[in-house]
Amino acid sequence: MEDIEAIAALQDPVRRRLYEYVAAQGREVGRNEAAEAVGVARTLAAHHLDRLTEAGLLDSGSRRLTGRSGPGAGRPAKVYTRARAERSVSLPARDYRTAAELLAEAAEEAGLDAGLRAAARRRGEALRGPAAPCGDLEEAMRALAARGYEPHLEEGEEDAEGPGGKGGTDGPVVRMRNCPFHAVAERFPPLVCGMNLALLEGLLGADGPVRARMDARPGECCVVVESSKSNER
Repeated sequence: MEDIEAIAALQDPVRRRLYEYVAAQGREVGRNEAAEAVGVARTLAAHHLDRLTEAGLLDSGSRRLTGRSGPGAGRPAKVYTRARAERSVSLPARDYRTAAELLAEAAEEAGLDAGLRAAARRRGEALRGPAAPCGDLEEAMRALAARGYEPHLEEGEEDAEGPGGKGGTDGPVVRMRNCPFHAVAERFPPLVCGMNLALLEGLLGADGPVRARMDARPGECCVVVESSKSNER
C-alpha cells in the first residue's frame, strides 16, 4: 500500500509537474526555482514539494544557495532531489525483479555474457524496426527518452593537454539519469551493463552517425551516446 499511496501523490497536476521538474534536473532544486519553472507561487510549490517528500518521492535537505558561508551568507534554503527508492504497483502482485535476478545469476554462472549481448542487440534492432540508424544526438535522445532513460546533453570539456595534446574540445555526449535495469545492474554490473550497451547499439544503430559506449558514473546509466565522429582526431 505504501507504493500505491506514493504514486497516488502524483495525481495532482501541479505536484506531478514539480516532481517531473526536480527529477529532470539531476541536482538539488530550491523552492523558488521549482515554483518559477512550473509557474506557481512559492508557497504552493513549497506545500507540494513537502508532500512529495512525505510520500518518499523526493529527498529534502538544506544549504545556502548563494554558495557562500559565514556571516552574511544568508540562511540555508530547503532543497529537493529525486529519491533513490523505486516505486512500482502491480495488481495482482507480480515479482519480475526476482525472476530477472535469478536469470542474471544463472547467466553469469554459466558464462552466457556473449549470448546475452547478442540477444540484447537483436532486441534493440527489433525495437528500432525498419528505421535507419539515428542520424544525430537529438534523434538518439528521443529514442532514449521513449525507453525511459531520461537523457540529457552534456557539453564537451576542453582537453587538459591543450593545443599540443589530443587537440580541441571533446564533443557533446548524451548521458542518462535513469537506468531501466538499475535494480539488477546493481547486483550484476558487468553482465547487465554489457547487455544494456548491446541493446542500445541495436536501438540506435551500431554503424550509424551516433554510437553508444561505456562510461559509468555514479547515479546514472553506465552507457553514454556520442557522435561517431567525436573521437576522430
